[in-house]
Amino acid sequence: MSHVGVPREMVRKRRPLALLVAGVLTIPALAGCGSSDEEATAAVAVPQDVAPAGRGQVAEGGTVNWAIDAMPATFNAFQADADATTTRITGALLPTLFPLDAKGTPQMNRDYLKSAEVVEREPKQVVLYRLSQQAVWSDGREIGAPDFVAQWRALSGKDSAFWTARNAGYERIERIERGANDLEVRVTFAKPYADWRSLFSPLYPKEVTGTPSAFNDGARTTLGATSGPFRLRSVDKGKGAITLVRDPRWWGGQAKLDSIVFRAVKPQDRTAALVEGKVDVADVDAAAAHRIVAAGRDKGGNGQPLTHGPGSETSPAAAMRSWAVAHGSDEKAAAVAQAAREKARAAAEVYASEQDGLRAYVLRKSLEPAYTQLALNGESGPLADNRVRRAIARALNRQELADAVLSPLGLPAAPLGSHLAVAGQPGYHDSSGALGDQDTGAAQALLADAGWTRDGAAKKPGDTKAGSEGEKTKGKAAEEKAGKATKEETDKATKEGKAAKTDSDNKPGDGEGVSRVLAPAPAAAVQSAALLRQAGTFSDAYADARTVTDTRRAEGTRGKVTAQERGPGGAVGAYAPTGTAAPAAPAKAADSVRGPLSKDGKLLTLRFVLPSGPGSESLRTVGEKISAMLDAIGIRTEIIKVSDASYFKDHVASGDYDLALYSWPATAYPATDDRPIFAKPVPATDGSLLVEQNYTRVGTDHIDQLFDQAVSELDEGAAEDLMKQADARIWAAAGSIPLYQRPQLVATGKKLANVGAFGFGLPHYQDIGFKKPQAAGSPANRKK
Repeated sequence: MSHVGVPREMVRKRRPLALLVAGVLTIPALAGCGSSDEEATAAVAVPQDVAPAGRGQVAEGGTVNWAIDAMPATFNAFQADADATTTRITGALLPTLFPLDAKGTPQMNRDYLKSAEVVEREPKQVVLYRLSQQAVWSDGREIGAPDFVAQWRALSGKDSAFWTARNAGYERIERIERGANDLEVRVTFAKPYADWRSLFSPLYPKEVTGTPSAFNDGARTTLGATSGPFRLRSVDKGKGAITLVRDPRWWGGQAKLDSIVFRAVKPQDRTAALVEGKVDVADVDAAAAHRIVAAGRDKGGNGQPLTHGPGSETSPAAAMRSWAVAHGSDEKAAAVAQAAREKARAAAEVYASEQDGLRAYVLRKSLEPAYTQLALNGESGPLADNRVRRAIARALNRQELADAVLSPLGLPAAPLGSHLAVAGQPGYHDSSGALGDQDTGAAQALLADAGWTRDGAAKKPGDTKAGSEGEKTKGKAAEEKAGKATKEETDKATKEGKAAKTDSDNKPGDGEGVSRVLAPAPAAAVQSAALLRQAGTFSDAYADARTVTDTRRAEGTRGKVTAQERGPGGAVGAYAPTGTAAPAAPAKAADSVRGPLSKDGKLLTLRFVLPSGPGSESLRTVGEKISAMLDAIGIRTEIIKVSDASYFKDHVASGDYDLALYSWPATAYPATDDRPIFAKPVPATDGSLLVEQNYTRVGTDHIDQLFDQAVSELDEGAAEDLMKQADARIWAAAGSIPLYQRPQLVATGKKLANVGAFGFGLPHYQDIGFKKPQAAGSPANRKK
């Protein structure tokens, strides 16, 4: 379900998730969802929850109504306004040559391909596709080289008449030609491309990609020819419905369903649509998920009132008092009480009736292939100093944040350890050690080294700006402030007899522990040296992608509320009625510095921008927790709530924030898809920064080089090692801090099979359907 997040038009086309969302879901513990008393310490993969069933167990026929947020603006997945609905629908209509499995690994689609492999590496990379002889478009024409050629020319970026959202990978192709026969397609690359499996998915017929007019306009509202288990029958914008029907030309496993109808249902209307039986499949929010689980748990009937919903919180004593007043001698008070009781009774009856309707559904849950992060804007101000960014990262209890979001759902709660992969993916590796675990003492020492102290207001301004790295803190006392952890890292670095190397990246947005002056403060230099050593920057062997030793080392409206305005141990009453007890303070609060930090007479205050919409309550809750953790080390946070519509475009993308929460999707192709997210910003001619998708404005040349090497490395093991090195450097730069993988909640009809929370995997539309009734005497129907 979509929440406040990165708008689709601002997201470079990602595979396979076309829309990323930033809201987080928290609900009271869901009975029946499962739980664990063990504290999660490492990210673990969560399987799909799709009610799997063999095709023999699925009945023929029927229609599934599938909720979507809105009607798609286009059916062309390569245009800027394509969204999650575009991806969902085209997945059932068009070829995906290498769909992702449940672990996020590309797998060759044998419905379309007999084989696809790199057949030459020198002098140039050549990929040979051998197509299935049965692979045809719905108009009967064979899928072949002309379709590949047309799509390449449209997406190569060489012809500006084609309005494309991206050209990644296609710009590296030199030529495409017919192979030994019509079923072979030879693709020759001008430059090696490791992520070649990402290309031509979805594959459009040449009628769509052959001319700019067809590409730009023709595929926005319809698709003439398709090639999948379903074909497009109709698009009814008035009713908000898109109907797909079984394609008789499909040569693979015949679709079990007669049709799939995608219906536009706003997120806030999903519960009502489920109750009324208008949809069979729908992403749901926390409240709806709770109600579905509760409905499944309740027996219903028997005249017993529900233990949840309107009136369930009323105690027996309160109910008795209400009855007494309603039947008392004070006629005016009795009338008011009787009206209130009647209103409560009516609400309870409506709620109970709705719960009856929700009993037809079951909640499917997994983890989305996306993660929520804390972004730190390093373009200017205090966060331009990497010591301040690292201090913030070391102050965060990421485990507590993951627990708050995932544990109530019965999902494994663990902080994510990578920017470039999620748990379960083959390329996942926890590189957070390059930055270090939570350590309040180390965080405070880093801030002190950066010049932020409790007595900073009394100090005279120096020759450098607040937040710069040009100030020096000399002497033994500064080194002692680095804490035990830093000392141990220093001792190890000293024993190795190595000095930290830095990239020549003295530009805005720089990070990764690179100092902009020749002599940083002694303790800061110690900390930077330790971090750089952990990230693997002490070895020239990084230039060689196959060096394993260094790889292992790399693995080693505004409403403003400041943290200081909260009562001890909790938040102000912005999210609860006045007088409500505040939540307990974080465990580390006792170690808090006694008061805010300052430097050159200026308080260390950061603007924490959060969305204010009704669907963003839980996101703000996470923000409040982070704010309290920063308060514990003396960092003031000014929470600024803005409208959902302006949150990303006017604040995150434009750089008008210090701290922000939003999500990025995971990908099977990080060298291609993640490079613009972590690319070093480049100064523009007007003095601004060209940031691509790096909204934290923190990056280095070396990170860029590692991405560039990986995308051209055809040895998969070597490319994976390069990505691990890049991730360690991204952690050390502390521009973004991954917090947790997002939960995925989907309501489906109880009789449906092979549909639900897909996680990384893509739906097998031909296998979705209604379970066959089990014969009498089968295990499910035997009386016990």
